[in-house]
Amino acid sequence: MIPRISLLGALVFGLSAGLPAAPRKIIVDQDAYGPGGSNQQALLLVLQTPGVEVLGITVESGDGWQEENVAHTLRMLELVGRTDIRVYRGATHPLLNSKAATERWESRHGPLFYKGAWTEKWPDTGVTRAPYHPPEVVPPQREGAPGPGLAVRPESAVDFLLRSTRENPGEVSILALGPLTNLALAVRLDDGFAARTRELVVMGGSFNPRPADNAFAGEYAHSVRLEFNFRWDPEAARIVLRSAWPRLVLVPIDPTTATFFRPELFQKISASSSPVARYVTAWAEGYPMWDELAAAALLAPGLITQRSTMAVDVDTGADGAGYGNTLSWPAGRGPGLGERDVEVVFAADVARFEDWCVTRLSAP
Repeated sequence: MIPRISLLGALVFGLSAGLPAAPRKIIVDQDAYGPGGSNQQALLLVLQTPGVEVLGITVESGDGWQEENVAHTLRMLELVGRTDIRVYRGATHPLLNSKAATERWESRHGPLFYKGAWTEKWPDTGVTRAPYHPPEVVPPQREGAPGPGLAVRPESAVDFLLRSTRENPGEVSILALGPLTNLALAVRLDDGFAARTRELVVMGGSFNPRPADNAFAGEYAHSVRLEFNFRWDPEAARIVLRSAWPRLVLVPIDPTTATFFRPELFQKISASSSPVARYVTAWAEGYPMWDELAAAALLAPGLITQRSTMAVDVDTGADGAGYGNTLSWPAGRGPGLGERDVEVVFAADVARFEDWCVTRLSAP
């Protein structure tokens, strides 16, 4: 029989010897349109970060419909050799918003620059998109369809989110990179869901971005509070922002206008022969690094150089010109209608951030 003091001593020795810490448990919630681009590259940054355990990827509609987003994600995982990662099907439609409602809004307030899966005529941004189609259609994929042995998990995204946080209370970080419909549904089904997480990092919202010198600035140049993820499902964004997350970090459009996945970055990645590097360079398209920067805010917070705490909410007045806009007040000085203080990222060290992305996406 080993004396109790020996067990305690062994534990102390193990801690002092610097044994590896348990991996960080992360769920990525993403409107994972592909191939390549900011959506899939952000997923790869999480997969390529040491010390991370990806519990699963929950997929909703947004940039594309949920079914095609799932297919792009399964195929990406197949091509980079990570079919161990579980993918869960989430919401196809927003809580209340719809294509018809958006078109009625446009008839009153003018056309939106970008409408994601509802877009029938794509803005001239130099990127390739499939023609408009209904949600049940998965168009032919440029990267090829996922193999016959690959399938989405039968459990729904919402059930998976609830189960994972019940099994790992206080341990799960959620990186939300698309519309917030899945998270809003989970919050409404389980009052304790948000509080059971470790933290939530959201790519969404817009405050006062400096217009970038690229076509994507058309989204916010004349509507500085407008951002697509919140505009697709404003009610979901409001529910999520008002929920009891132990830590809530928002990465809005503002810091991303200083970023762009330039050809020279893809060229650096192409020097690697790893499956991830081959995937990224095969489907390279230049976008602002929206989702990549949100991933960095979670995984490499030292790259963030400016943060601010403020009360944040979302305009859900469906008939108003500001439907989906980001609302904000000084910390603790909102109207007291349920809004909460949020940590907002406003700037990053762009050169170091680019190097971090290139390193991660080039690694074995």
